[in-house]
Amino acid sequence: MAVIAVYSSKGGVGKTTMATNLGWCSAQRSGHRTLLWDLDPADGAGFMFALDAPRKRQARSLFAGDIPAHTLIQPSSFAGLDLLPADSSLRELDAMLLRMGQRHRLATLCKNIERSYDRLILDCPAMLNELSAQVMRAASLVIVPLPPSPLSARAFDFVVEEIRRTTKRPPPILPVYSMIDRRRALHREALATNPLWPAIPMVSALEQCAVHRRPVGALAPHSPAAGAFVRLWDGIEHKLAQLAAKAAAVQPG
Repeated sequence: MAVIAVYSSKGGVGKTTMATNLGWCSAQRSGHRTLLWDLDPADGAGFMFALDAPRKRQARSLFAGDIPAHTLIQPSSFAGLDLLPADSSLRELDAMLLRMGQRHRLATLCKNIERSYDRLILDCPAMLNELSAQVMRAASLVIVPLPPSPLSARAFDFVVEEIRRTTKRPPPILPVYSMIDRRRALHREALATNPLWPAIPMVSALEQCAVHRRPVGALAPHSPAAGAFVRLWDGIEHKLAQLAAKAAAVQPG
């Protein structure tokens, strides 16, 4: 099971939009058994897939070992895609992880569910703390959404430094331009500076996703945004295949 973290230290960058649409691509385009795990107390992923809000504050209890993951996982309306929704108890998670002193608790929980899924996508909260450090230790690949602005570039530098600081074997990092408007000079300059970075356009179809609570691939499959997510997902799959081949090459025997 590959663990794909969608992370930024800065809020408002399109992180949940990216995580939910990548989850849909994983299940619908690649046919993977996919789990989207929302680690943000706002429960944006659950909202985007029109799940009922959790009635109990149990998300933190999973980390404490009080309940198994399968009791919280909910199926989406799309074949092959399940969600592990967030709730407000995750606001207390960082302090609990520090008290527990288990630096790989999230990685252990990921290992516990790897037989049930091919892809695990983490929708991460926007902060630098113990939880973000555990995300980096558990991830096979980190996706960083970046609106084209100096503040976003600075936030990306923080993410790179955080990964290097908290992990012995840093996972690959894939920066992705989000909310691109090619009518703006600053956005065009950013694209020209990093022409190989994937880019997700800001179009009305993406805004409608939150209104209709459906991923753009299901809502507007022929839109530029849907096409951009498909290309991004294909690139992620290619990168994961490279990592798997590299890992297999170093295995003894």
